[in-house]
Amino acid sequence: MLGKTAGGLFWMFRYLERSENIARLLDAGFRIALTRSSTAEAEWKSILTTSGRLDDYLAIYDEFASANVINFLLRDKGNPGSVTQNMNAARDNARLVRTELTREVWEAVNEAWLGLQSLLSRQVKARDLPHVLSSIRKQNALVRGSMAGTMLRNDGYNFARLGMFIERADNIARILDVKYHLLLPSVAHVGSSLDNVHWETILRSASVERAFQWLNGVDVSAANVSEFLILHPQNPRSLFFCCNKIADNLGYLERDYGVENKACRLAKAHLSRLGNSNIQNIFDYGLHEFILEFLEENSGLASQIELDFRFQG
Repeated sequence: MLGKTAGGLFWMFRYLERSENIARLLDAGFRIALTRSSTAEAEWKSILTTSGRLDDYLAIYDEFASANVINFLLRDKGNPGSVTQNMNAARDNARLVRTELTREVWEAVNEAWLGLQSLLSRQVKARDLPHVLSSIRKQNALVRGSMAGTMLRNDGYNFARLGMFIERADNIARILDVKYHLLLPSVAHVGSSLDNVHWETILRSASVERAFQWLNGVDVSAANVSEFLILHPQNPRSLFFCCNKIADNLGYLERDYGVENKACRLAKAHLSRLGNSNIQNIFDYGLHEFILEFLEENSGLASQIELDFRFQG
């Protein structure tokens, strides 16, 4: 496969995952804003920080009004991280690699893009936001389902999966990091009902609240939530799960191409470090420090994948 084509598949699914992640963050923020108006501004700020768009937002607005944040993250064409711009980029990449996609995947991407144009043709009102966000998540799920059900398990499939899991791991790590630095007003709140609410917000942002409850009941503690999102091997949004799939797909590419690559060695080393960790060791080391290292390694791995497979041609 040409490097440009591999890169198109990789980035197509990164952009799709990114657009869905923004929708999940907005959904969690909207719930908090409705139930706890006193902390709404901090919650909207944390969403912008997690998405990496706080500075861009502050260049336009001087307060964290819900309508402004929602419009900025959903449909602002001047914001390269908005859902609209991410879906545009995903569709552009899908067009680039059209011959590598099944008809079902192409149609699912195109329908998602067309549906979004209609949903976001005008500013979204608060009463319509749940429907809009649900539609974004469902359309992305249809793309993933079409890929899983119709595409050959070849190199194209592997590059698509690599993009999806690289992006998902980055997002989950950033959500966890923001929790400790923006959502929690004071160290005095650690272990309090307010602290538990923030951890519940993280679970909702990752869409794993119900899965967490199946395993842990109502024990929403920092240790339980962090372990579930970092180390649990059966949680499809945990860092370990994402890293495991990244290592698998890079291993399949090594086998298919018959050539060892540095990215696969990095991915296996990264997975091994996670597999040998436990949540107490991570907390002793420092959750923030652990996440910063993870983000740096994840970003470095993404760059190495681009180099090894010559995405730039």
